[in-house]
Amino acid sequence: MRVPLITRGKSKGLRLALNYLSFVFFASLFGPLYCRGRYDAIFVFEPSPITVCLPAIVLKKIFGAPIFFWVLDLWPESLSATGAVSSPFVLGLVRGLVRFIYSQCDRILVSSKGFIEFIAPFGVKAENIRYFPNWAEEIYWRRPEGEAPAAFKAVPPGFRLVFAGNIGAAQNFETLLGAAELLKGNTTIQWVILGDGRMADWVKEEIAKRGLAGTFHMLGRHTPEDVARVFFDADALLVSLRPDPVFALTVPGKVQSYLACGKPVVASLEGEGARLIKEAGAGLAAPAGDPAALAKAVLALKEMPQQERGQMGARGLAYCRENFLMETLVARLETWLTEVPKKYN
Repeated sequence: MRVPLITRGKSKGLRLALNYLSFVFFASLFGPLYCRGRYDAIFVFEPSPITVCLPAIVLKKIFGAPIFFWVLDLWPESLSATGAVSSPFVLGLVRGLVRFIYSQCDRILVSSKGFIEFIAPFGVKAENIRYFPNWAEEIYWRRPEGEAPAAFKAVPPGFRLVFAGNIGAAQNFETLLGAAELLKGNTTIQWVILGDGRMADWVKEEIAKRGLAGTFHMLGRHTPEDVARVFFDADALLVSLRPDPVFALTVPGKVQSYLACGKPVVASLEGEGARLIKEAGAGLAAPAGDPAALAKAVLALKEMPQQERGQMGARGLAYCRENFLMETLVARLETWLTEVPKKYN
């Protein structure tokens, strides 16, 4: 079965909207030229924005192939939740675009069960919505050979709590910094941040203002192999989102990677993400946006016997094997792809 993958890289900065539109234009223009032949299905990966599906709709008209749309970010809800768009008029226009896109898709795959209640009102039939979570990448199932990056090895010894990924508004670093500030007298707790993003410079300024230079470390971007090495050398892994009803429906993709490493997880999350971690017995979850609660959870995990932390990590790994193996999920997807017949013009 041949399945063209419609995807795009992350965009940021002031030219965000232009980047979104340029992708739609050029992918719609050149997609039919590069994707020649006959296809059985079109699979669209949508971390954001939802406009990535528009070129797929063009290809559907040409090939008559059904669209399987994998939704990892809710629109327009995520726009208002992050503060990117506040105008009711603009949000209404986006909502109309979302309704049109969903109407053109034959199956909507959702990365979180919480998404279903938001997607169904757009006129999508229940039988056309399928739960399809993220899987844990192979690199996180076992520690890669080699040394951890020098920047991590330079972090002072202690209880090393690692966050990896985007440093943006959605990740709510105000809560992480607030918790670190509450615990800064305990210099054995080291907060380690891998990644970059639009809020990175602000976070660095706050580290200086709050006197956290000795315990809160921004290590920047690293290769996936180095990130995995850090995960396996960490004492616990950290995930956070803003306290917003939309984000409460979301399970951050990094959660699966964390579980695969067999490390305990500390979460500043609501809803689906917190539920998953508790269900797995893989760590401690504090309410999103509550620095005091997060600080309490971090301290509790730090003071927990190492054997107990190891048991948490082992439970998370077992849960990950049961629910987030790539081979199992891809096999499920292949079955779904054969359910909808193609209709060539």
